[in-house]
Amino acid sequence: MMEKNFSRLLFRNNLLAFLLFVGTLSWSLVMVKSGLVYDFGMGFWGPNGHDGIWHIALAESIARGSLNMPVFSGSQLQNYHVGYDLILALINRITTIPISVLYFQILPPITAFLVGLLTFNFVTNMKRSYLESCFAVFFVYFGGSFGWLVTFFRGHGIGGESLFWSQQAISTLINPPFSLSLVILLFGLISLQKKRYILSAILFGILIQIKAYAGVLILSGLFIAAIWEFINSKQLHLIKVFVISLVISVILFLPLNTNSSSLLVFQPFWFLETMMGLSDRLGWQKFGEAMVNYRSGGIYIKSVAAYFIAFLIFWFGNMGTRLISEFFIAKKIIRFRKIDNIYLIILSIVAVGTIIPMFFLQKGTPWNTIQFFYYSLFFSAILAGIAFGEIYAFYKKRNLKILLVSLLLLFTLPTTLGTFKHYLPARPPAKLSNAELEALAFLSKEPDGNVITFPYDLNIYKDTDVVPKPLYLYESTAYVAAFAKKDIFLEDQVNLNIMNYDWQTRREEVLGFYDTLDENKAFNFLRENNIKYIYWVKPQRAKLGETQLGLERIFENSEVDIYKVI
Repeated sequence: MMEKNFSRLLFRNNLLAFLLFVGTLSWSLVMVKSGLVYDFGMGFWGPNGHDGIWHIALAESIARGSLNMPVFSGSQLQNYHVGYDLILALINRITTIPISVLYFQILPPITAFLVGLLTFNFVTNMKRSYLESCFAVFFVYFGGSFGWLVTFFRGHGIGGESLFWSQQAISTLINPPFSLSLVILLFGLISLQKKRYILSAILFGILIQIKAYAGVLILSGLFIAAIWEFINSKQLHLIKVFVISLVISVILFLPLNTNSSSLLVFQPFWFLETMMGLSDRLGWQKFGEAMVNYRSGGIYIKSVAAYFIAFLIFWFGNMGTRLISEFFIAKKIIRFRKIDNIYLIILSIVAVGTIIPMFFLQKGTPWNTIQFFYYSLFFSAILAGIAFGEIYAFYKKRNLKILLVSLLLLFTLPTTLGTFKHYLPARPPAKLSNAELEALAFLSKEPDGNVITFPYDLNIYKDTDVVPKPLYLYESTAYVAAFAKKDIFLEDQVNLNIMNYDWQTRREEVLGFYDTLDENKAFNFLRENNIKYIYWVKPQRAKLGETQLGLERIFENSEVDIYKVI
């Protein structure tokens, strides 16, 4: 009997350790290869060739003591949450570890481990069940959509992670503010479980600057739970937590986001229409066309039915095996009068995180509001773990338990395995060549000053089939700002669009500078805009010569020319 108990204890401890190790490793693999130097230069896999470089550029700017927009020199940062980048900058200043190393190699595994460990602690506090907590950790790390079933039956292999629009668990770390917000959310909820109300209020309050979507959702969940608590027990604990969190959120949010409300536009069911209509999503085009035609033609009965079916596809497709959480949610709804405050907060986040993207889009990059739904998936994963644990415990026969776990693995893991093909190939889609790294390292050591580059032009570069693509051909990114550690006059038009800067006017000014033959106009443009350096990848140049522009070449190699305005 003693040996049996010891074996069970050993298994239990090893199960959690195994889940944390494999989960942390799986999540980290999407990040750790990027930002390292290979024979072809510095490589960037997945979306790291844009998003990762943006965070490095912003963190470098903050580390220099600036809250300017690093890719739109002369302007203040606006409509953005800087919490994660501020943490990167602070750690860099304290440790001198390069920000790119912190971003790609150090913080990802730490964050991944913390999400898993805190999930285990959070569920253990709720359920006091080791297995339910472990199953929750499994769903959090490996939960995926049923997109792989669609691609498999269409003959395209196992893939389709975002076929129904939302990214899945395996891609959590490619959005570091999102992953950090999960850590803060879990810390806050655990503090709430332990009745540490002030600490939880502070944690929930700062979320708005880590990830604005998380801040909105936790405030919504707190508000709903606080009203419920007061109605049921006349207690004010959650009302106080909500008010303190709201005050902190407003204080932290408003200075950099005074015009943020204008970024959201009301456009109901855009995600459903595009999910059905776009070939890179589900691509059921006939159904998508019928939906839109019914709606525009005022055929309301068919329209309601079509959009409802589309929503069910969106919901069930994204949820994957996390659908088992419906079992647990149904129990809570049936016994709603006895629902715990923590459960009500979670269910509110799941509901609000689903509703908002169904009706609102973000200007510039419409699909950004799908990030609200990421939190719905995360907390559904926790509930799915609890539900699966209860079902697993219900069956006593060992063979049935093995069958349940086998089916769970069979239908959950393909999303993770299919997504790895985007992050594990030897050759990445984007690179920063060794020659450019040399040039940017030189420029980073020069005195501060604004830099002008050639604007990215999709029409010129989209047909380039070089793999990996140099970053200046790959996308409009912030790579000069990130690695030269300087403010750039115009770079990363993608984020400028998201944050509502008038970059189009400035782009015309830059193109006018390059095209003009008027020496006085070009000369004045550089000095009026405080341009100190010009960074050109060969054969980029202006129509006027360097002498006419008043430039001095300070660096040259096989790929790059750097000039100083004198």
